[in-house]
Amino acid sequence: MPALKTTVIGLDIGTTSTISIAVRIPDQILHMASRPVTLASPRPSWAEEDPAQWWSNTREILRETIAALPDGPQSLAGLCVTGMLPAVVLLDADGKVLRPSIQQSDGRCGEEVEGLKREIDEAAFLQRTGNGVNQQLVAAKLRWIAKHEPDIFSRIATVFGSYDYINWRLTGRRAVEQNWALEAGFTDVASGKIADDLVALAGIPRSAVPDRTVTHEQMGTVTAEAARETGLPEGLPVFGGAADHIASALAAGIASNGDVLLKFGGAGDIVVAADKAMPDARLYLDYHLVPGLFAPNGCMASSGSALNWMAGLLVEGDTEERPHVVLDRLAGAIAAGSDGVLCLPYFLGEKTPIHDPLARGTYIGLSLGNTKGHIWRALLEGVAYGFRHHIDVLADMGHAPRRFFASDGGTKSRVWMQIMADVIGAPVQLLDNPYGSSVGAAWVAAMGTGLATEWSGISSLATQGALIQPNPANREVYDNGYARYRAAYVALKPVFAMP
Repeated sequence: MPALKTTVIGLDIGTTSTISIAVRIPDQILHMASRPVTLASPRPSWAEEDPAQWWSNTREILRETIAALPDGPQSLAGLCVTGMLPAVVLLDADGKVLRPSIQQSDGRCGEEVEGLKREIDEAAFLQRTGNGVNQQLVAAKLRWIAKHEPDIFSRIATVFGSYDYINWRLTGRRAVEQNWALEAGFTDVASGKIADDLVALAGIPRSAVPDRTVTHEQMGTVTAEAARETGLPEGLPVFGGAADHIASALAAGIASNGDVLLKFGGAGDIVVAADKAMPDARLYLDYHLVPGLFAPNGCMASSGSALNWMAGLLVEGDTEERPHVVLDRLAGAIAAGSDGVLCLPYFLGEKTPIHDPLARGTYIGLSLGNTKGHIWRALLEGVAYGFRHHIDVLADMGHAPRRFFASDGGTKSRVWMQIMADVIGAPVQLLDNPYGSSVGAAWVAAMGTGLATEWSGISSLATQGALIQPNPANREVYDNGYARYRAAYVALKPVFAMP
């Protein structure tokens, strides 16, 4: 008797890891597999990755996941890919990747952003596209390529994102998911369509941007070649895709006003739900995975990626424990406020809410008595201050943040989560499953195949873990630390801009 098709796969093309989760609907996670990803920063503010590594990781973890399925690959009903956005992947006419991807956290295109600002009406652009003129825009990144890599620019036949690239490798179809197109600055929010004149700002033909897909609609099926490489069944339905922070928001149950997701991945994301578009140049605007809702959000360029980099500097050689665990233990012995050591975590420039590609990672207040624990704790606190800055902006916009949920890999650090609760002065609800992005993608596949009928049903998978209560004794020191954090950037901004 053939196995029932009750299982879906969520695949996350993340900044620091590629992750696959197999879920038997309605509520059983069967297997999780992951492989690390190398983030390259060959020059200040650059952030690049190799799409070939994403595909190699994808092949490996899919084979591992499929081998672990109790009922074999015949039990699979569908798959959905999520990932960071808007990464920029370029193909030539033969489908060859032209250069490493330019990541969403990349800040090289400051001059091109200023050029766009001189050419267009910023306020009108914000209202039309839902997003401001900043380094997130794909047009700015492509203008940089046109100027600095004209040979590559001349051969561009396709522009799309990280999970769009994996979808193409799986199905043979070139398409862009709706939130990639939106954050890229190519979508007219009123019509919901990619606009020719917005694409033209990038200097590329309209044909270079593929058709737009909706997240939960089937965009193709697994080809025979992809089946051979991954072990997936040929003909398996593949659904449109999902931005990783929005997939995490779905997994966290962020669908009501006042609920806020703090996503601790390679970048630091903060997401809320809204029933209407509220464009604000300080943040980004995406579609929620629940049809009819929007997801205003912010993104700090380096969060987990900064920790990974710093851990490599501070802990040398092989250790029995993960370097992050060693450093967390050292940081836990340091008092709140890191004895006056302050970190601005702008190691790749900064995206929201300051939109400053020239900003740089900075330590203030170091002395000869400081230790690795001070340096690590100050970095954890600096990212937490960045989240608090976003919370202030959301409150100013009228979103009234009330309940805070935390997801993804950084939530495994209890020291960091306690700092987070103390800095914002509110409880932080951890999710039991830290891999929210891939869980959210799996649920998209479940909805697309009809195995699930309610978006809220994902709550059976994303159960709540510990509730981290703030320590009132640390409130004053963190209020003061946050004030220093905000003042330090204002004071240093002219210095960051100096040649």
